[in-house]
Amino acid sequence: MLVAERYEKIVGIVNERGSIRVSELSELCRVTEETIRRDLDKLEQGGRLRRSHGGAVSVKDGQLLHAEIPYAEREITHAEEKRRIAQEAIKLISPGERILLDASTTAWYMAGSVPDVKLTVLTNSIKVATELSGKEKIEVIASGGIVAHRSLSFVGPLAERSLDAYYVDKVFLSCKGVHLDRGISESNELQARIKEKMIGRAEQVILLADSSKFGVQAFTHVAGIDQVDVVITDRKVAKETVDQLEARGIQVIMA
Repeated sequence: MLVAERYEKIVGIVNERGSIRVSELSELCRVTEETIRRDLDKLEQGGRLRRSHGGAVSVKDGQLLHAEIPYAEREITHAEEKRRIAQEAIKLISPGERILLDASTTAWYMAGSVPDVKLTVLTNSIKVATELSGKEKIEVIASGGIVAHRSLSFVGPLAERSLDAYYVDKVFLSCKGVHLDRGISESNELQARIKEKMIGRAEQVILLADSSKFGVQAFTHVAGIDQVDVVITDRKVAKETVDQLEARGIQVIMA
């Protein structure tokens, strides 16, 4: 059974029963209890269930799936992995390029470390724009729109329309979930729509996703995985996931 399939099976069982113990999931999925605990940790991070003492409980009401995690909390979640991913992403940027950065914390780490060279950076992130404003050679263009307070980003129709005026060489974006069959997903429709628009404006799509994002299906679909050209992730990602991505022609870089 593939990792993504096991995740779906676990969530299905938890939702059906309401709660279940690690030992029982281990038997049903035919993997070790240690593997199940890792699975549950990742599924909880993706908002698909809630860990309990010795097992997991359902989040059928969907509250966790719809909630956008506050920026301050995202800054410290998997921070080291995100910093390494950001460093690898910067290596893909060439002077003179036009790039698009989303409002993810990984993009913010990129903004803080990217060298002050001739670039045009389009972003819907208040924090990314602020970080880049001190770099004299980088031209920064910020979209307007509604301010999403939890992510400190611009979203909504105005933000989407502003992107229509531009084409970029590369877009660097993250997401809440990456599912090999169901694609990239986000916590809510506004975030999903702005990221879908970003993908449509770029020649190359580079997905920044730490290993906790894989196998997770969040609330709103963004794009199919086939629309991604490069995935940058950490070394905790399962080998079979990497193999499947590469089999689809997607370059995988592990930070």
